[in-house]
Amino acid sequence: MDIHKEIDTRGLNCPLPILKAKKALADMASGQLLKVVATDGGSLRDFQAFAKQTGNELVEQQTVGEEFIHVLRRR
Repeated sequence: MDIHKEIDTRGLNCPLPILKAKKALADMASGQLLKVVATDGGSLRDFQAFAKQTGNELVEQQTVGEEFIHVLRRR
């Protein structure tokens, strides 16, 4: 996967990971991939809802230890 931008939101709680992702996506071109690394367990469902609401595609979600990794494709 060709990640174009990665943001680290470890230690931040809802809604900060979503807000930072929204800001990062605004600066990206359509089709580019954004990787978000979070530690907030609620971010799994938060990013699913965010993708549905905004039309951005949630390409992948995975849990690695205590970290949650989300990959979004800019609409």
